[in-house]
Amino acid sequence: MAFQLIAGHPALDFVNTLDWRFRQEGAEELLNTYGDLLRFTEQSKLLTSKQARELGRLASDATMVRCRELREALADTFYARVPSVRSRATLERHFKAAVLEQKLAWKQSPHLEWSWSSVQKHPDLPLWTLGMSALELMTSKAVEQVHACDNPECRWLFLDTSKNHTRRWCDMKLCGNRMKARRFKAQRKA
Repeated sequence: MAFQLIAGHPALDFVNTLDWRFRQEGAEELLNTYGDLLRFTEQSKLLTSKQARELGRLASDATMVRCRELREALADTFYARVPSVRSRATLERHFKAAVLEQKLAWKQSPHLEWSWSSVQKHPDLPLWTLGMSALELMTSKAVEQVHACDNPECRWLFLDTSKNHTRRWCDMKLCGNRMKARRFKAQRKA
């Protein structure tokens, strides 16, 4: 299964893995297994194919519980714009864990860079890469461009990088056309 990565940032696509979060009939979980998590982080370019294959042997239910916890703390923060005390504590715990697992590595070019080399085979590596991705977004100016889709059932998050910052839909093909068709039908009936 391929994930629809339309948000413009892996952390937002991660929140969107609980699809139809606001639908009256209930949400749809897209990260049901550790394999789904690996596919998502590989498709999001947070893990390489080789890393995902090697981690596939380490399926971890505990990692899935922590991933959903991180995802819901991110959702609470982005949708509410002011995180609850509980969500802030959850984010801080996950961000600190991710930062602590990275080590400085010397690359052949003349610079240091953060590396996951010492934890390449740890089942929480996808969780830590998602945590670092979210931390990067939440501590940057780009966080001001995070918006939710205007479709009241969808509400997927996305970075509004449009020229005038007036983007309304998660994706024009997904919700934009649907909502325009609904408006058109309502106008024709009136």
